[in-house]
Amino acid sequence: MSLFELFARTLDVTLPVFAMVFIGLGLKRLGWIDRAFVSTASALVFKATLPTLIFLSLIKADLSVALDIPLLVFFALATLCQCALSWVWASFRIPREERGVYVQGAFRGNCGVVGLALAAGMYGNYGLSAGSLLLGVVIVTYNVLSVVVLAMYQPGQATDWRSLLWKIVTNPLIIAVVAALPFTAWSVELPRWLMTSGDYFASLTLPLALICIGATLSVRSLRDSQQVALSASVMKMVILPVLATGVAWLIGFSGQSLGLLFLFFASPTAAASFVMVKAIGGNVALAANIIAITTLMASVTVTVGIFALRLLGWI
Repeated sequence: MSLFELFARTLDVTLPVFAMVFIGLGLKRLGWIDRAFVSTASALVFKATLPTLIFLSLIKADLSVALDIPLLVFFALATLCQCALSWVWASFRIPREERGVYVQGAFRGNCGVVGLALAAGMYGNYGLSAGSLLLGVVIVTYNVLSVVVLAMYQPGQATDWRSLLWKIVTNPLIIAVVAALPFTAWSVELPRWLMTSGDYFASLTLPLALICIGATLSVRSLRDSQQVALSASVMKMVILPVLATGVAWLIGFSGQSLGLLFLFFASPTAAASFVMVKAIGGNVALAANIIAITTLMASVTVTVGIFALRLLGWI
């Protein structure tokens, strides 16, 4: 396969995902969608369509293939190391009042939408099912680490661990994963009409979520970008994915497993990071800048990363 053909295959994976993001940005600029639409659609995705997509992808999955314990454990450990590395860097280079926002923006990826969409585009049913299981690890590790790092640099903000645990337990995505496991383990089949209806509903998830991401991007925030936001974005989109994926390859991950890990590591900063920063009274402008920059960077860095991994023969 020539380099051109290899690059064209890479674009087949990444362009459909990021095209939807830029469509969302264009629709917002045209005034065809507004904040009310984005708020309602985002809530629908998080509470209903994405959990449905995860549930259906898991009950169709072969757990002997999708359930990869070493992959789940490695991702959790790698996330902890990424948080620690960005925290150490921030301790020396970033003003104290901005460190919590910086660290969260540097390690917390949008795996639930962008990562899962890329995994589905690249690996089909395996990407959806294995990625859905990985989301359970993602949700727990990201939420716990984010609360810890933000609370450390917000004087007077106590960490309510009981509230955090309740939010994790009642998270619709985790509920979807747990609810699907018995159906998968015991090969329980749902009626065909229910599966078809569920597929229709779940198919709304990725395009709707990606359009909402695009609609929340702010050109003004990009013009007002700070050096701290750029630093966090480079850490999130270049340094940490390269290090984590390299370590994964060195310890034996390859093929679909390595590709899935890279896509999750290389996902842009999650929009949920803004919500958490706002809730504790942190620097919301910095959080918004990081989300906007990483989302735009992802269209390039993810494409280049997949191309490089395929060129090396690692995936």
